[in-house]
Amino acid sequence: MKRKFNNKGFTLIEIMIVITLLALVGTFAVTNFMGKLQEGNRKGTKVIMQQLRTALDDFMRNCNSYPTNGQGGLDALITKPADDSCKDYDPNGYLKDKKMPKDAWNHDFVYICEDGKKYTLKSLGQDGKEGGTGNDRDISTDDADF
Repeated sequence: MKRKFNNKGFTLIEIMIVITLLALVGTFAVTNFMGKLQEGNRKGTKVIMQQLRTALDDFMRNCNSYPTNGQGGLDALITKPADDSCKDYDPNGYLKDKKMPKDAWNHDFVYICEDGKKYTLKSLGQDGKEGGTGNDRDISTDDADF
């Protein structure tokens, strides 16, 4: 008696095609996810910067000026400036938990204020360096789209 073998399995070529298609779909999914993640990081950083701006405005209302770099910059939102220039300083500070937030990439914010009247608050983006494009682009309160 002869036995007939049923060879209805997949060929190596068919398996390679399926693996290639799965890899392509995975690549598109990961690329889309990473783009959304970076967009979320930029938006989250802007939200934190808005909260810092609110704290700076509260400081301004009590002290009649924004904290200057000579007064410690953003640290003046946590501890009273040593020069005693602010008589109505909130004893609890201006930030919850007396902790300075960082941007979405875990970098410190850059704060520039020399005269107490106008300030610039920046995040240096993903790379933590001045300038850049894409995800490395700086986010600043001086930007028109902020």
